[in-house]
Amino acid sequence: MSLSPSTPGLVRLRPATVADAPMLALWDREPHVIACSIDDADAEVAFGGQDWIEEIQAGSAVSFHVIAEVDGRPVGVMQVCDPHLEPTHYWGEIEPNLRAMDIWIGPKDALNRGYGTQMMTLAIDDAFADPAVTAIVIDPLNTNTDAHRFYLRLGFAVVERRMFHEDDCLIMRLERGAWETRA
Repeated sequence: MSLSPSTPGLVRLRPATVADAPMLALWDREPHVIACSIDDADAEVAFGGQDWIEEIQAGSAVSFHVIAEVDGRPVGVMQVCDPHLEPTHYWGEIEPNLRAMDIWIGPKDALNRGYGTQMMTLAIDDAFADPAVTAIVIDPLNTNTDAHRFYLRLGFAVVERRMFHEDDCLIMRLERGAWETRA
């Protein structure tokens, strides 16, 4: 992933490192992060309490995490993967030449400041810099209507509703042409 400019107040993406693991584990306990990751009102941790050290160390060209920073302060994290090639086959049978993305803002005071839009714009531009990539897919929880509105504003279209294990998700897709012709 290419790095973005270091203009004050703008998001910069950098590769996640093992040193980020404690911060990510802390963010996983934030109610807004839990709410975007699981429909269990009693959950105390997001993403099943995954081991961030292992997750980051497992990063590759096929699946990796980036940290979003504003003026050197971490404000969010993204996972970007090739859903056709990633080893867990989370997306099941899916066509090649796609990218899948997950995004979340960590600190509560970083919400609603435009950082998510900047993060997605940088990551989408980076994904489409590869001429082979035809589209990007995402899978917000079906109950996360704020995320649905966010992705629709970016140009994603609803494809279908699908269960991923116990998670009821809305599959959305952004075609290269829709991104390139956006206003």
